[in-house]
Amino acid sequence: MTLTVKLLLIVTLVLSIIIPFGYYLLGEKSKKRYKRAIGANAFFYFGAFAIAAIMMFAGEPVQAADAASNVASNATGLGYLAAALSTGLSCVGGGIAVASAASAALGAISEDSSALGKSLIFVGLAEGVCLYGLIISFMILGNL
Repeated sequence: MTLTVKLLLIVTLVLSIIIPFGYYLLGEKSKKRYKRAIGANAFFYFGAFAIAAIMMFAGEPVQAADAASNVASNATGLGYLAAALSTGLSCVGGGIAVASAASAALGAISEDSSALGKSLIFVGLAEGVCLYGLIISFMILGNL
């Protein structure tokens, strides 16, 4: 796909999200308008997704020399995907852990202010999960 086609698909996807919810946010907010906005959003998103899939697979046949370079680019792409997933999922898990640990820590501190040090340790441990995921993603990117 050319750069123009890729930009067109990105713009289409962004507009498919912005326009339906802009319609919902500008008017009177009701369940009917919300359902209509969600339906329009899903229609435009999956429509753009289907068009992108058709355009991606409607290319010229791959030659033998291009196949070897595609395997290398696929491995690189999967490496980037692994790095993104390790960072993203560890940050989601760390966010969930911090949410529960921080709320419990605030409750404990409000009852007894001497529990501040102990509670900050648990919040810091929960944030460490995010840092471990980030370190793993840097290790993956270093091998690409």
